[in-house]
Amino acid sequence: MSGIKLVANNKKARHDYFIEETYEAGIVLTGTEIKSVRQGKVSIKESFAKVENGEMIIYGMNISPYDHGNRYNVDPLRPRKLLLHKKEIQKLIGYITLKGLTLVPLRMYINEQGRAKVELAVARGKKDHDKRDSIAKRDADRRMQQAMRR
Repeated sequence: MSGIKLVANNKKARHDYFIEETYEAGIVLTGTEIKSVRQGKVSIKESFAKVENGEMIIYGMNISPYDHGNRYNVDPLRPRKLLLHKKEIQKLIGYITLKGLTLVPLRMYINEQGRAKVELAVARGKKDHDKRDSIAKRDADRRMQQAMRR
């Protein structure tokens, strides 16, 4: 992972969902938005993706306005288009409609070529008891690690 700059991470997604599959998608941004992304002013905690008219759109991603952007700044919460191959979009439509899964961004990063990318996960929602099981397993692992250190 050398050359990749992590901009935003969605830790809550791994807690709230079972991750089935992940995809890497490009994202369409304006000039001031990419400058803001490079400064790390991005939040993907409440975001999700949907398919509309054969295009993948991400909602709820907050990219703060660029400091020196003046009139070129756009709405921080506007829907943004994700760039995926048509076959990948068709596969994701199948997951969403037939299996009732959700598309959640896990992280946003800038790759070696300077392009902004979003790691999109096909996810199944966890119930409360599943979350409790995950927390109990994590606590048990932590206790084992502490006992091994001693």
